[in-house]
Amino acid sequence: MRLRLTFSKNEPLIYTSHLDLARIWERSLRRAGVPLAYSQGFNPRPKLQLAAALPLGHVGEAELLDVWLERPMSVEAFAKALVPVLPAGLAVGEVRQVALEEPALPTQVVSAEYQVVVESSLPDLDTCIDGILAEPELLQEWRGKPYDLRPLIERLWLEREGDGEALLGMQLAARAGATARPEAVLEALGLGKAFARYHRRCLLTAAVD
Repeated sequence: MRLRLTFSKNEPLIYTSHLDLARIWERSLRRAGVPLAYSQGFNPRPKLQLAAALPLGHVGEAELLDVWLERPMSVEAFAKALVPVLPAGLAVGEVRQVALEEPALPTQVVSAEYQVVVESSLPDLDTCIDGILAEPELLQEWRGKPYDLRPLIERLWLEREGDGEALLGMQLAARAGATARPEAVLEALGLGKAFARYHRRCLLTAAVD
């Protein structure tokens, strides 16, 4: 049986790494006493799969995790078993069953939607955003390698601004080998050195036949 969890990761775990988050989930599921399926080999591990790494300093509202069970149990019983064992900062919003033969969860993620609150003194942020979206390319560098940011920005909009800060919405590509960081978008807007808070609203996945 394969279950997909939609969960939030918030302030108490904001500086927890992707690897440590996987360990927290593993430990919590064991404490919940659910019938986890394990990998084969010398060092069997519970079969879990997080959809996409959430960078340090970011919170996530609708993260995704796949869990394999060795025998069926009701979705309701599974969700109830998790409630008393999850640490502060993790909360499950939805649990649903998915087909065992579905592709690996990380390969299904195509985009991510962010809400970014950033300190801004730009006089006309709307115009700056329009200018970014009108550019044919936005050449940047990541870890010593050049890349074009522009095709990775799928949507970018201003939700509100005032009192020296702005709330931006971003939908960015999140595919293997083609992933955009919201920090890079702020750099392109001239806000790379401004204080910002990052909130990943959701992960968008490709349709599975």
